[in-house]
Amino acid sequence: MSSLKLFRTDMTKGGMTEVMPRLAEVEADVQGLVETHMETLLGVRFLASEYSTGPVHGGRIDSLGLDENGSPVIVEYKRGVDAGVIHQGLFYLSWLMDHRAEVERLVRDRLGAKAASQILWSGPRLVCIAGDFTRYDVHAVREHRRSIDLVRYRLFGSDLLGLETVASVSGGTQTARRERRRTAARATADVQGAAMVELAAAVDEALLGLGDGVNRVERKQYRAYRRLRNFACLCPPQRTKLLLYLKIDPKDVDLIPDFTRDVSGLGHHGTGDLEVQLRTPKDVERAQGLFRASYAAS
Repeated sequence: MSSLKLFRTDMTKGGMTEVMPRLAEVEADVQGLVETHMETLLGVRFLASEYSTGPVHGGRIDSLGLDENGSPVIVEYKRGVDAGVIHQGLFYLSWLMDHRAEVERLVRDRLGAKAASQILWSGPRLVCIAGDFTRYDVHAVREHRRSIDLVRYRLFGSDLLGLETVASVSGGTQTARRERRRTAARATADVQGAAMVELAAAVDEALLGLGDGVNRVERKQYRAYRRLRNFACLCPPQRTKLLLYLKIDPKDVDLIPDFTRDVSGLGHHGTGDLEVQLRTPKDVERAQGLFRASYAAS
């Protein structure tokens, strides 16, 4: 059970009233709320609801979507605690990987040909949203080689929804390691390149160290760091600098020339409207506050 407590301030009387958490009346209430606001809540573009897996497979995927990095996402819901939600979701993930052409057609119809051509099939995800999970659920997802997020929900009052990540594992760990080795091998061609790889490793360590549940997603053009949603995207090293994009409103930051830049409305790889230019380890140190702010907002 979540230990989160929410209080409403009474400005007229100067007191505080606890807003009691509750579960949805029915599972469909949670599903409808998440599907309506899926991009805001999960960073996932909605594709379909109750998607049939056909007469042979005989199932229905609660929600199907595509995340910011192009990874197909299956979302399964349970009103309360249900040990079967993880196994059910994994069952649908297997179907997904066996029916890529069908999913690509769906993405093409809903989001366009470009999105369909950029699907990241190496990183399909399962997001389980439920009233709660057991310690056995948390242990189980850590034993799987799949990207799985366990998310606890609570409704507060009539207009508040809380989402809390209970566990998050990434199935792309080995892929990420291989990519880092390839990047390092390419970069050691000259001393300057090696310095940039060391700088990228420092950024990687800083971003992963922000808290539990940070996962990396490797794309050709960038590496994304995410919780439920991306909070940072690191582009491959340039000769003298790294470009990192954060999910921070540039209007909330005192922009510094040659360090931070507003790129909202400008084309770039990855997600985020604040560009951070990193040239030395000192730049990584002074960017720590920006890293934390973007992580907290995700």
